[in-house]
Amino acid sequence: MSKQVLPIVSSGGGAGGGEAACCTPLVCEPLSEAEAGELAPLFKAIADPVRLRLLSLIASHDGGEVCVCDLTAAFDLTAPTISHHLKVLKQAGLIDSERRGTWVYYWLNPGVLERLSVILGPRMTAVAAS
Repeated sequence: MSKQVLPIVSSGGGAGGGEAACCTPLVCEPLSEAEAGELAPLFKAIADPVRLRLLSLIASHDGGEVCVCDLTAAFDLTAPTISHHLKVLKQAGLIDSERRGTWVYYWLNPGVLERLSVILGPRMTAVAAS
């Protein structure tokens, strides 16, 4: 078994003026009460393993959309259970759908996912020269 060494990334500022520090918005400044109230239902919707997996299946599907028939085949769950989880994701605004004949097709709402990633992902800020 091989051992992989990961590089250590410094978060502190050096003597150079052009360096940037990285921090997540949650660490840089606290969320307002309104922001927390808007984001909590989104995080609650993806806090379930089935819904998180559904979101991943939809996101990774070729063409950016997937038929519900392909989603139900990926789980050892009943169709109504999958439908419930898809409804929760849709009500949270994480996905959208369209009926085409007898099947429903789902795709991600990229704006909502981007909002979550902005909150959790690192943001580069200029570090003042010492």
